Amino acid sequence: MDSYLIQMNGNSDVHIHRNGNSPSLGKVKGRKPRWAVRASEMSKKTFNPIRAIVDTMKVEPNPNKPMISLSLGDPTVFGNLPTDDEVTQAVKEALDSGNYNGYAPSVGYQSCRQVVAAYYSCPEAPLEAQDVILTSGCSQAIELALAVLANPGQNILVPRPGFSLYKTLALSMGIEVKFYNLLPEKSWEIDLKHLESLVDEKTACVIVNNPSNPCGSVFSKSHLQKILAVASRQCVPILADEIYGDMVFAECKYEPIATLSTNVPILSCGGLAKRWLVPGWRMGWILVNDRRDIFGNEIRDGLVRLSQRILGPCTIVQGALEYIIHRTPPEFYHNTLSFLKSNADLCYAALSAISGLQPIQPSGAMYLMVGIEMEHFPKFENDVEFTEQLILEQSVFCLPASCFEYPNFFRVVLTVPEEMMVEACSRIQEFCERHYQDNEGAQDLECDK
Repeated sequence: MDSYLIQMNGNSDVHIHRNGNSPSLGKVKGRKPRWAVRASEMSKKTFNPIRAIVDTMKVEPNPNKPMISLSLGDPTVFGNLPTDDEVTQAVKEALDSGNYNGYAPSVGYQSCRQVVAAYYSCPEAPLEAQDVILTSGCSQAIELALAVLANPGQNILVPRPGFSLYKTLALSMGIEVKFYNLLPEKSWEIDLKHLESLVDEKTACVIVNNPSNPCGSVFSKSHLQKILAVASRQCVPILADEIYGDMVFAECKYEPIATLSTNVPILSCGGLAKRWLVPGWRMGWILVNDRRDIFGNEIRDGLVRLSQRILGPCTIVQGALEYIIHRTPPEFYHNTLSFLKSNADLCYAALSAISGLQPIQPSGAMYLMVGIEMEHFPKFENDVEFTEQLILEQSVFCLPASCFEYPNFFRVVLTVPEEMMVEACSRIQEFCERHYQDNEGAQDLECDK
């Protein structure tokens, strides 16, 4: 009579073996155990262009001049732009309540989603709680939006110059990146013909960043409508990175792109980080704008599933969200923008007076882009060498725009205290006057090489 061994594994699967034929516990036939631990393909494909460039800049700052960093897009670095007291108090109250110590739904508390929906909803782009996914910062919002819209082997259209995270995330997911050009001579408007020429059957979405990092540009209503017309003709959804939404200077008006769309489905990404000056609190969101039901349930369900990988953003900040949004006084926003505008004007005026530099006037966000007339600085091959030497001689650190796929420019962050901005511009002027050569001098140098 045959006997059997019943074996159960940790997944409750049942395996039945005839007696005498049970698998050996020591080793698997044909396999010699050895250590072979390797990094995943996803990790190998993950590449941050900023880190790749900055980490190779080995120069030391001038020890006789204190370092002034105009490179990091974190408004909290120098302590001159604190968030409002009401914002801080809201978090203290949420913490002290003891109500937000456990897990929340992965998409965020329903009440918090409703708060965000109500804040951004308007007749042109109505929103309900189910249209909001709360995320761990705007970066995760962008990651989830990309992950739900694009498969490996597809492509996305990304601005050049543009925020480097788009490329970092896409390549790690096996998604091809195609860059469409922004036009500095038109205040960084999109080259619409170039954009449309890049669309093919594998295009999953267009990323539109407005207001822009790194450009500080703000698109007009008419330009946004032209962008939507391209997306509509090509039946391509938009991923709108609007983390700097409403951070525009007085002469401009910010238009959320979803409010202008009648048929193009849009995932709008935003958060607390920049407008409320708390990037470390990691509170972001995705707004699903889909007036023609093109996304349907599939995209919403996909976002819910993807959100379940990390179970949502910080619950304490969620608990404070309603008070943060409703209690922050208007003068807080006004004062922040007034400061940024003042620094932008100061920086633009100072750098415009320097031979060999071509700053582009910003209209919002926290940045200003500066063109380098490289033919007048023949000592340097490119923007990376230019900014390296600026650190070495003047202890001023600006990001070379090669980090944003746009060589021969550099980016200035406008959040530093005014006196530091004045000093930085003075040092940049000294540096450029030392190295600037007119065309004849540059030609003579070439002949001497």
